[in-house]
Amino acid sequence: MLHLSSDKGPWFRAKSYGYGAGLPIKPEGWAFLAIHMTLIAGVAVALRNQPAVMTVLVIAAALAPLPIYHARTEGGWRWRWGRSD
Repeated sequence: MLHLSSDKGPWFRAKSYGYGAGLPIKPEGWAFLAIHMTLIAGVAVALRNQPAVMTVLVIAAALAPLPIYHARTEGGWRWRWGRSD
């Protein structure tokens, strides 16, 4: 129930270079990242004998939480060229 957390601040630091979220800066971010990685690995292991289904579901599991990463990244997602950005 991480989305019900009373903390409305960012969970992830913005990337220094490129687009997207960087590493977590709060325990909620680390927990969310761990759950996300565990979900992807679990789907891959559970469906290892069905490669087509596994591929589709691993991609879905990888993309599904992107709105949460986006919403919880400090400064939002935009292209960055370094710390001066």
